Amino acid sequence: MRHLALSTHPGPAVAVTAVTAILSIGVGMEPWRIVALALAMLLGQTSVGLSNDWIDADRDRAVGRTDKPVALGMISVTTVRAAAFVSAAIALALTVALGPFALVVHAVFILSAWSYNLGLKKTVISVVPYLVSFGLLPLLVTLSLDPPRAAQWWALGAGALLGASAHFANVLPDLGDDERTGVRGLPHRLGLRASGVVVAAALAAASILLARTPLLWVGLAIALVLAAVTGWLALTRPPTRLLFRLIIGAALVDVAMLALSGASLLA
Repeated sequence: MRHLALSTHPGPAVAVTAVTAILSIGVGMEPWRIVALALAMLLGQTSVGLSNDWIDADRDRAVGRTDKPVALGMISVTTVRAAAFVSAAIALALTVALGPFALVVHAVFILSAWSYNLGLKKTVISVVPYLVSFGLLPLLVTLSLDPPRAAQWWALGAGALLGASAHFANVLPDLGDDERTGVRGLPHRLGLRASGVVVAAALAAASILLARTPLLWVGLAIALVLAAVTGWLALTRPPTRLLFRLIIGAALVDVAMLALSGASLLA
């Protein structure tokens, strides 16, 4: 069970679930709906992580990944594959209680994320699943209300931009390993420096969209400074831990701004 849990990519799964729960509270969702949506999101993200480790098992072995139980032979591909399908099915079953609109959006959310693992990660449109899934997150929350509501356009845009930055930031540390195993997504084609600039620009643009109140202007100022330093380092310095810490810091500020948007997310 421990090896299976590690194969779910627990860090990102918990992070996305936490953002979903905070957004749900912010828009005034009923407690039982918050719990149902959070569990559905956690299981959906679990299925995405499991599908990644199942599909990439051979590639992870080839590059010597020591953080993947499947690649180390500690758990079978069959077990991880079965768990991926089961967790996705339960995630959608939980979403049924939130209404048909939420169900459709969550299904698209999960299918989009799976499409990345199933092959889009190797193409020039590798960023599209991140744009779609993260862009739909605010809409999934507002459509889970009773009655369902639409989300503001700027919330969808900020979610998509955060997704784009997550894609580039996630790929940057593994560019070399990916190239050796035939993975050439958009960040690989642009290169390290250009990808760093894209991350900085996406985070800055998301911050601008989210700065809707005086309180959020503080976040805007912090995020813009971090994004500017990130872009400058990407253009002038070799990649360092500082660059990735700045990316994470700016992303956290943007996520906090999105979470603090509250009922203003509602169209």
